[in-house]
Amino acid sequence: MVLDTIAFVLLAIVLVGSSLGAVTVRDVWHAALLLGVSLVTVAALYVTLAAEFLAAIQVLVYVGGVLILITFAVMLTRRGEDNEEVSA
Repeated sequence: MVLDTIAFVLLAIVLVGSSLGAVTVRDVWHAALLLGVSLVTVAALYVTLAAEFLAAIQVLVYVGGVLILITFAVMLTRRGEDNEEVSA
């Protein structure tokens, strides 16, 4: 019982830290990675609460779908500096 509480507290600390990092970081790529960490941590919290089905759905839908979509959007978006190099 004590180990479950310690695991829950550690995962909650990681979740809060990665969520704050995803909001405050200036680089879009790092924000997407921190969002992935927070989504996986939520799935791990579901496992500690004995809700394995919700953890599986969390990983399949959010981590598998939304995060991949964000990653492709970040990779396909060009910055202003890149456009100047291409036209020159």
